[in-house]
Amino acid sequence: MDSKYTARTFVVETIAVAIGLLFLVPFYFVLINAVKSNANILLDAASLPQTIIFDNFRRVWSLLHFPRAFWNSLLVTVLSNLGLIVISSMAAWKLARTPGKVSRILFGLFVAAMVIPFQTVMIPLVKLSASLNLVNSIPGLIFIYFGFGVSMTLFLFHGFIKTVPREVEEAADVDGCSPFGVFWRIVFPLLKPIVMTTVILNTLWIWNDYLLPRLMLQSSDLHTIPVAMSALFAQYNKQWDLGLAALVIGTLPILIFSLLLQKHIVKGIAAGSGK
Repeated sequence: MDSKYTARTFVVETIAVAIGLLFLVPFYFVLINAVKSNANILLDAASLPQTIIFDNFRRVWSLLHFPRAFWNSLLVTVLSNLGLIVISSMAAWKLARTPGKVSRILFGLFVAAMVIPFQTVMIPLVKLSASLNLVNSIPGLIFIYFGFGVSMTLFLFHGFIKTVPREVEEAADVDGCSPFGVFWRIVFPLLKPIVMTTVILNTLWIWNDYLLPRLMLQSSDLHTIPVAMSALFAQYNKQWDLGLAALVIGTLPILIFSLLLQKHIVKGIAAGSGK
């Protein structure tokens, strides 16, 4: 095999590095402007800070009651993920292991629901949620995330479950294991790659979601991080220094989470697309 470093390889690597640096540009602007005054940001947003102002982070922490907003985001994200994993994995297993017209129709409906834009249903959703006393309630918000997230999560689980050999389940069934036991003791431990994939994808979506929490959570005590940050950008007053500092603090936990678990995304999706 020819291992010589060619001009074509150099060009490809140069383009790849340039594209990578291009994607880092937004991070550069956020980080350098998070430690500048609002006046300096408006004067020249691209320049390095003449004086680093770490006080922006302290002011944001106090002004937005950040620990409370962080706890709300964490609670909504964790409980929504748990519910989506339980509901979607069991439903996908049943659909995959019960071939027939009904299963195909139900699976098709779940896939079709993935293409429905949220904006087309948000007004009826808010009216229905208000009639069911789900508005201004974190459990109500989590319940709605179940409905919106189950389609994609079930789709990913369904593709992965079809790669699990039936013989493993049949052996457990012969040994007298109940269907519930077969799934949780035999099948679910084999779903770890796709579980990690769905957790990462749903966490990125739920943690960064603004519109649904904005519609559902009216009380400031229940605001998640994206909703709390919106207070810094009123119609006639935009506090870019505090807003960017809040963005750094709010993004840091999810960035660390993604970097630690990113290898599971490709692994899970590649395994789930096997059949």
